[in-house]
Amino acid sequence: MAKTDMERGVWKAPAGLDAAIQGIKGLQFNMNDAQNGFLNPKAVNALRYFDPAGPVVWGARTLRGEDAISDDFKYVPVRRLANYLELSLQRGTKWAVFEPNDEQLWSALRISIGSFLKGLKSQGGILDYQVICNETTTTPDDQLQGIVNVWIRYKPVYPAEFVVLQFQIEGVQLSS
Repeated sequence: MAKTDMERGVWKAPAGLDAAIQGIKGLQFNMNDAQNGFLNPKAVNALRYFDPAGPVVWGARTLRGEDAISDDFKYVPVRRLANYLELSLQRGTKWAVFEPNDEQLWSALRISIGSFLKGLKSQGGILDYQVICNETTTTPDDQLQGIVNVWIRYKPVYPAEFVVLQFQIEGVQLSS
């Protein structure tokens, strides 16, 4: 995971041919696509062997990733991105703790968080985002209690678990 994080970001699934498992040469059992296809909808990420990569994780599901379950955090990179955003934004907004809780602060938070999310979008980590911090999210009662509420909506990038190809072959002769 650490290698994938460093090279591609937390939003990339730590799986596939570019995420070979280091330190082992092979697997005792090498499953085929049909066997893997049976496990994947049940949220089991298989270990597979592919030349020349070697042993790899061939799946990116969380324990909440069964096909029968509808869940925002079905995929490992989507869950890891949410964790990364939460931690990064908590750390990156500590400066706001002792600021006056008013429109000027709300604007500064929108700009600061928006800048961070814009950077993630430009790196391919998210598809889109929205930052809301105003009198709708933070009521006068919230202000009296020293609370600022920031709502962040973002659209994560989901793994391309299934890629559908359609193609034509032209010039095929009809047999008579």
